[in-house]
Amino acid sequence: MPPNDKTAPTRADRIAIELIDVCKIFGTTGEKATYAVDHMNLKIRAGEFFTFLGPSGCGKTTTLRMIAGFEEPTSGQLLLDNKEVTGVPAHQRNINTVFQNYALFPHLDVERNVGFGLSVKGVAKSERKARVMAALESVHMAHAVHRKPSELSGGQQQRIALARALVNEPSVLLLDEPFGALDLKLRREMQLEVKEMQRRLGITFIFVTHDQEEALTMSDRIAVMSSGVIQQVDGPVGIYERPANRFTAGFIGDMNMINAAVVTKSGKTVVVEATGSQFDFDCTLPLTRGQTCTLAIRPEALHFVTPDTRHQVSFSGTVGEAIYIGTDSVCSLILPGGIKLQARIRNTQSRPETGQMATLACDPSAIRILTQ
Repeated sequence: MPPNDKTAPTRADRIAIELIDVCKIFGTTGEKATYAVDHMNLKIRAGEFFTFLGPSGCGKTTTLRMIAGFEEPTSGQLLLDNKEVTGVPAHQRNINTVFQNYALFPHLDVERNVGFGLSVKGVAKSERKARVMAALESVHMAHAVHRKPSELSGGQQQRIALARALVNEPSVLLLDEPFGALDLKLRREMQLEVKEMQRRLGITFIFVTHDQEEALTMSDRIAVMSSGVIQQVDGPVGIYERPANRFTAGFIGDMNMINAAVVTKSGKTVVVEATGSQFDFDCTLPLTRGQTCTLAIRPEALHFVTPDTRHQVSFSGTVGEAIYIGTDSVCSLILPGGIKLQARIRNTQSRPETGQMATLACDPSAIRILTQ
């Protein structure tokens, strides 16, 4: 079929990586079996920046290692560009990996570090030099071609590690917490640089991190993982504003979570009881009377109001300590029963003093009802 045919799949439609019912089990010989990855089904589109996000031990790095070919699935299938690669050695997959420790050869200069893989493959010297220089230019490091790794900063070494991976022209680039050794300022600079590079090159990037802000900053889509299971796959806005369950709500950013119970459900309107008050929401979830649920509220959605101001969702209590965090302060409100709410308030706005009675309120649309 000609490439300009309107029925030909675009890059956004093409699937770069597919995992079909993939499991990775450790401790199967005389020990209790542990699922590092538990029946994962996932499709990653060509050209997207996809991130596995979760706490340590959730299975994200094990998943990355299976995609790279460093680990074999216990069961299931792994497809690369619609071809099964389960059992195919790492060096026979058109995939490269950038590690946290960079793994640069200290005795080789930048040019030979970046070109090492090409020399192993027997690429001609003239072609090798041209590809190395192109890769270094793509990461803005062509000026350092004759330096040794010890003569480079952490951020520069990270760029060289990226160039060494990119010079092999992989269809998929894997990044395993590559910014973990960098200081905060440089880490944020590298996040933006790598994201801009990925957009420019159009290569599929698969990223692993436990840093929520990093994932939200860089990703087209994010898979939030816990105990070997994907909890939610969505874009950054969906993950942050529409968490699918309590785990995602609690793991991504700061979240107030209040226990509640369904009083009535009629059509798209649900009435719930929480903290001794009743609130009604628009909700399409299949809730039933008496069912327990959770009200999830971001701190930045809450604001102090005067007692006589009418708000559909408001909470009254005693003002606790305020923590200064630059442009904002995180203020706490202690509700009857000891429940603590946190609100993120701009420091340009007035707020009640510690120990005073006060009311926090928010728009009902800012509250997410969770049932699992």
